[in-house]
Amino acid sequence: MAETQSVFERRLASFFQERLEELTEDEAYPHEDTLWCMGNLLARFGDSRQLFSYEDGNVDLRPLALLYKDACETTVERERCVILRHLGDLALFLGALFPENYSRRGIRLDYFVGMGGGAYEYLSEHASHSRHVFSELSASFTSNLELVAEACTRTTCFDSSDILALYERWKKTGNPVLARQLQALGIEGVESTQVH
Repeated sequence: MAETQSVFERRLASFFQERLEELTEDEAYPHEDTLWCMGNLLARFGDSRQLFSYEDGNVDLRPLALLYKDACETTVERERCVILRHLGDLALFLGALFPENYSRRGIRLDYFVGMGGGAYEYLSEHASHSRHVFSELSASFTSNLELVAEACTRTTCFDSSDILALYERWKKTGNPVLARQLQALGIEGVESTQVH
């Protein structure tokens, strides 16, 4: 079973890496190592066991603020880096894919940017490897949120009810990824500005 999961995760990582490369092929940024890291992040969180935490018999997402608290309280540098890596990855994943869900709870996108960008910034100075990747993830966290969101959007044909639902979501949120999707579908008058 673990071998099957590993093969699936590698294939999923390759899919996301290719998708990210397609979306950035005309740009010199992000670097290939950073795209590889983001592709692996998306594949890793495709396995719910990597995403959710198990505490006191309950399955839940550990809040970013509690992960940050854990990182601050540990005295072991390697452990701090592991926790901050998870915090940064989780902030990128959740902020890119579920901003509307958190917005309804009063959690704005800048929360994810601050938590994830700060975690990656620390890693850019203290991690034992890939410091350049963490530096790039930190420096352009907001752009990376949009890139990950776009890489995970559906690329198949939309029917009229899908387009209407997409338009309604855009009207409520002003999400630039949704705006670009609507523009690509030929919907005019859609601005790509993020409402916070």
